[in-house]
Amino acid sequence: MAFDECPPYPGERAYVEKSMRLTHRWLDRCWERFHETPDRYGYTQNLFPIVQGGVYPDLRRASCEYVAGKNAVGNAIGGLSVGEPEEEMYDICAACCAILPEARPRYLMGVGTPWNILECISRGVDMFDCVLPTRNGRNAMLFTSRGVINIDNKKWETDFSPIDDGIDSEPSNFYSKAYLRHLIKSKEILGLTIASVHNLAFYLHLVREARAHILQGDFASWKREQVEVLKNRL
Repeated sequence: MAFDECPPYPGERAYVEKSMRLTHRWLDRCWERFHETPDRYGYTQNLFPIVQGGVYPDLRRASCEYVAGKNAVGNAIGGLSVGEPEEEMYDICAACCAILPEARPRYLMGVGTPWNILECISRGVDMFDCVLPTRNGRNAMLFTSRGVINIDNKKWETDFSPIDDGIDSEPSNFYSKAYLRHLIKSKEILGLTIASVHNLAFYLHLVREARAHILQGDFASWKREQVEVLKNRL
């Protein structure tokens, strides 16, 4: 990844524009150094530029055009999911994807919830990364095929059903909600591990399903239904 500055939200326009231009200057230096450096470790090395510009559509457009001009193997969208409303994030994401080359991977940095991921896929994003599934898992929040579970809640104390039998994951199918709650409440490290592994398994399940429905041609209708389910608080 090229070096960049991620401005805070909300950010004054003058600061965000100054930050964006600093990111572009850093990109120029990264790009030059990258092309002077031979591949290492027997693998082709790649560099993704990062789009910035806060929530200002004209700055985002300018940054996307600057980044796209590098003709990189892939491009990243940074500076979102930093406190702005979800709909604003989606709008900026869609605007960026409309400019960044469709045939090159578009990587949205630091996003997000399962419904964020589906909404942003529908707007043209190909790649994601985020600490959320493991961080939230360690704090007792589970993402499941039926909605969100706070496993700390007493309602799960005697629920011996699997954590989530709607996905193909041995830990999610084998361990019960009651057992996981017991581990979390007892501050056993195994509980944090199971919750993290489950959330990662669920995210992998979700993007596999998304890909399948894109190929089937019914992603839009499937996505609408899934977003409603995924936001359920169980």
